[in-house]
Amino acid sequence: MYERFYELRERPFALSPDPDYLYPSRVHREALDYMRYGLESQAGFVVITGEIGSGKTTLLQTLLRGLDAQTTVGRIVNTMLEPRELLETIMIDFGLDPSGRSKPVMLRDLAEYLVDQRLAGRLILLVIDEAQNLSLAALEELRMLSNLETEKSKLLQIVLVGQPNLRDKLAAPELEQLRQRITVSYHLNPLDADETTKYINHRLRLAALGAPLEFPRDVTEVIHGRSRGVPRIINVICDATLVFGYAEERRQIDLTLMDDVLIELEATGVLPASRSAEGELAQAGVVAAGPVRLAAQASPGIMPEARPSAAPASEPAGTSYIAARAMLEEAKSRAAQLDQREQALKQRERELADQRRVLAEEYRLLRTQRPVAPAPAFRPVGTAAPVASARGTDAGLSPLRHETVWGRIKRVMLGAGRSAVEEN
Repeated sequence: MYERFYELRERPFALSPDPDYLYPSRVHREALDYMRYGLESQAGFVVITGEIGSGKTTLLQTLLRGLDAQTTVGRIVNTMLEPRELLETIMIDFGLDPSGRSKPVMLRDLAEYLVDQRLAGRLILLVIDEAQNLSLAALEELRMLSNLETEKSKLLQIVLVGQPNLRDKLAAPELEQLRQRITVSYHLNPLDADETTKYINHRLRLAALGAPLEFPRDVTEVIHGRSRGVPRIINVICDATLVFGYAEERRQIDLTLMDDVLIELEATGVLPASRSAEGELAQAGVVAAGPVRLAAQASPGIMPEARPSAAPASEPAGTSYIAARAMLEEAKSRAAQLDQREQALKQRERELADQRRVLAEEYRLLRTQRPVAPAPAFRPVGTAAPVASARGTDAGLSPLRHETVWGRIKRVMLGAGRSAVEEN
């Protein structure tokens, strides 16, 4: 799209985890060093955590790319698994067939495979991405697998990569034995403002065909504040900025373009709204009418609510703007409630219509049904024939059955009409 306009060989801010674009920030260099140490020592678990989009998968790809040919890697990314399913997935990833086997047989086959690999001089590495989704029982199953070892080293090296709540899960009392086997643990922190600037221009230089495009420092500081230093969000903002710049034929990236990009990303829901009330007033051009001071509530544990201070006799434009926004939000909420109410009424009307059709069909069948004339019975001469109930013979049913069906029809019709009145 914009690659030719900015003389790029490819999109520098694609969201796919490409090791070629890994920026060696301090935290990423440290994380790689820790992971390499854990693999070389072959002792226990390696745990790497970080926020969503912090670059864990890219870091992992970089690590795996640097392994030699004597390392066999099994990698699991779908971790919504119970203990037996996890064991089966591990076997499948290492090329073993678990079908039709009991758990003891699967464990035996896996142990034999690991021993054979070690005798062949190969190391076995199991990498589990998104490990925070594993249950406590599945994590305990991994601990049991780590017991497969020789006199000097483990037969299976395990790396757990996940979000910060993985640490909370590992802190559970039930996993005390697993925690004691963790030899390397590292958490990826977000980039600071200076690293964000270097990260952005590093990726632009790698993708450049000629003189590389650069984002100025004031722009990267805005990006850092909005992304909180999370690489994935930085990529989203920068990619959108290049799209906007291409659409408006801007060779240089400036704050005006950056502001348009953030407004659009927030309006479309790609980024959550995070601007303060003062920032919104400035964007609307009403700050010049008079400053609007914000009084924060001091309730502990609750985000302070922005409120305009007591307005003078002549209401400033900023207060009117806030009031208009509040009215708009209230109108949107009421419209959503009315729409939900209307959908519920339509659904109820459809249900009542279906009930009426069923009852009408039952009524038609009752009216068209005729009794079967019984065979004439022998009776003495002069004896009067019994008189049948007109109501029962007309419907071909007993009086009790006839009244039950009609009573049901009346109850449903009356109840349906009453429900429609109440809902309207």
